[in-house]
Amino acid sequence: MFSFTVMAIAFGVIFIAELPDKTALASLMLGARYRASYVFAGVAAAFAVHVALAIAAASVLTLLPDRLVQAVVGVLFLAGAAMLLLKKGDGEEEVKPPADQSFWKVSGAGFMLILVAEFGDLTQIMTANLAAKYEDPISVGIGAVLALWAVAGIGILGGRTLMKYVPLSLITKIAAAVMSALGVFSLYEAVVA
Repeated sequence: MFSFTVMAIAFGVIFIAELPDKTALASLMLGARYRASYVFAGVAAAFAVHVALAIAAASVLTLLPDRLVQAVVGVLFLAGAAMLLLKKGDGEEEVKPPADQSFWKVSGAGFMLILVAEFGDLTQIMTANLAAKYEDPISVGIGAVLALWAVAGIGILGGRTLMKYVPLSLITKIAAAVMSALGVFSLYEAVVA
């Protein structure tokens, strides 16, 4: 059954974790060079593929005992928080501009960039964790896709403005704090359940 609460949790966690990610910067860069709607179409399709893969991985996790899943989810959330806090700033993704400005060339460039950059990324792992934790792949999937699309849209249309008002380090610390809280809560559930 669909849950707006689970969808909202997935949206919030994935949105905050994706904001400081390199793909937000890549979306910003592509959006500055090419028609925004073309870029968004390619980026959105790539994110949908990633969420589908994460949800499929989560279905395997739900076959394991609940305590083990909660413990694994807790450890992975804490590891994700540590990765965010310890991550060194990497440069912008290098993107070779398409030869022309056609829809297929521009959206294809956006799709391929995100597909490669996000494979096995933190937000993909977090999506699988959330789907396993809540055993609600539809709600988590919709929340995660909407969050990733929202970040891509922000990156494409207004990323530079956001970064002027909200420091990347603050966004990273908030994401790490949310992930740490989810990790501790999952470990608590693993012990108490």
